[in-house]
Amino acid sequence: MATKDIWSRLTILTVTHNGGQVVGNMLETVPAEASLIVVDNASTDDTLDIVRSLAPKAKLICNEVGLGYGNGMNCGLKVVETEFALLVNPDSVLTEEAITKLVEAADSFPEGGLFGPTVLNPDGSIELSHDVNMFARSSLGKRVGEVSPEGPISADFVSGAVVLLRMAAGREVGFFDPEIFLYYEDDDICTRLRQAGHSVILVPSAVITHIGGGSVRPNRAYYWEKFWHISWSRLYFEKKYHGASSARRLGWRYALRYALKALGYTLVWNRTKAWRDAARCAGALGFLFGKRASVVPIATA
Repeated sequence: MATKDIWSRLTILTVTHNGGQVVGNMLETVPAEASLIVVDNASTDDTLDIVRSLAPKAKLICNEVGLGYGNGMNCGLKVVETEFALLVNPDSVLTEEAITKLVEAADSFPEGGLFGPTVLNPDGSIELSHDVNMFARSSLGKRVGEVSPEGPISADFVSGAVVLLRMAAGREVGFFDPEIFLYYEDDDICTRLRQAGHSVILVPSAVITHIGGGSVRPNRAYYWEKFWHISWSRLYFEKKYHGASSARRLGWRYALRYALKALGYTLVWNRTKAWRDAARCAGALGFLFGKRASVVPIATA
């Protein structure tokens, strides 16, 4: 069933931001029959030229400011009319076989809301793309030598590099949390889907490649933004599911820990790590003092 009418049932959706180094590789692997939506978050490089050249039939949504990953996805999800949406990072490489297997799994498991493939690194090694929930991970230690599942499994989490979303389930939970600008938005949507009674399923037979590290141009401002948001979003996640008191305690631990680490790296002249941990400290302090990460206006009744 899935293979016969797959392209009438599915829309591919990606969010770009200065991804000119990688987006072409992804677009070249989008099947010609597929509907494609590209949401661009105010790119200033050649991303839009590449999209218009390689995917002239794509629906292109251009945001004047960067809204972050989840809110960028929400812009596209609001106009998706098909049964499924395949959410794709611009630094991923697709195959028609992988897409087909994800849709076949969705037909086999109607309770599933989100389906993730096996993710390979460029060298062919497996990038672990499923996990237990955020709050249980620290108790498991490093996942060294872990054997990949042979068949579909229900997981707490699947990586957002490439996922198939059942649109009915996505609409039920409100898609991505608009308060999260970057990072942990995939943890959050997996959590909310499971709370709503939808399974999150890893489909090992569906295999994609994740190039990684090339979604935006790397520079000092990018690294500051990255680690600021990693810190802020983790604390927001803590508050959302464990309450404000738990988030405040964790936030002050973060602020102190990363301030001391930044100072230590400064003293030994390791500027890169000092910059990273200063950004982590700043993200924690930003959260503690009420700074919003999202640039999307707060919805009012």
